[in-house]
Amino acid sequence: MHIGLIGGIGPAATEYYYRGLVRAYSKMGKTLDLTIVHADTRVLLDNLSKGDAARQAQIFLGFVQRLKAAGADIAAVTSLAGHFCIKELEAISPLPLISAIPALNTQFDQQGFQTVGLLGTRTVLESRLYGGITSANLIVPAGDDLEKTHTNYIEIATAGRATSEHRSFFHQMGRKLCHEQGADAVALAGTDLFMVFDRGDADFQIVDCAQVHVDALVDAAA
Repeated sequence: MHIGLIGGIGPAATEYYYRGLVRAYSKMGKTLDLTIVHADTRVLLDNLSKGDAARQAQIFLGFVQRLKAAGADIAAVTSLAGHFCIKELEAISPLPLISAIPALNTQFDQQGFQTVGLLGTRTVLESRLYGGITSANLIVPAGDDLEKTHTNYIEIATAGRATSEHRSFFHQMGRKLCHEQGADAVALAGTDLFMVFDRGDADFQIVDCAQVHVDALVDAAA
């Protein structure tokens, strides 16, 4: 099955999906059939800040149409921030969309998590993953930490890299969510956070939302 990805939001996140799919298909001994289109991070962030899901869905629709023309059978948005318009896009998409949200709902249930902390953009945090999670109670950084989390995440996403300061900040937020607010695990609800937690040195349990989404894409394509 031909997989179509809306990428570019941001480029590092797109590369993460690409490498994950290549790795999975290599492990299965199968040939990956993939097309990626490039969306604009700045446009997405502008519409996200305005809460204009309808406008962003129309922009994504153009990309899905291009993916369909290229032969894709399914499509996905390689950004949890980009999922803020997923319902609007699903309503008009000419291709089946593989959303990360149902896959995460299943993942939290299968792992038996009762309380999951979130790290990501303001919209992801305030909406508690767009209200799509029923299998666990979702919590977010408290007080001013929520806005700081958003700001630090946007810096990483736009720059395509994480500094030592970013790493220190997000590890601190994860510890607070688990040790002070009672989370069983922390969900990396922003794809670019793989650059922060790629060393495997977190002292709390992590759910890599992007990897869960990649796995869901592989399952759907199979």
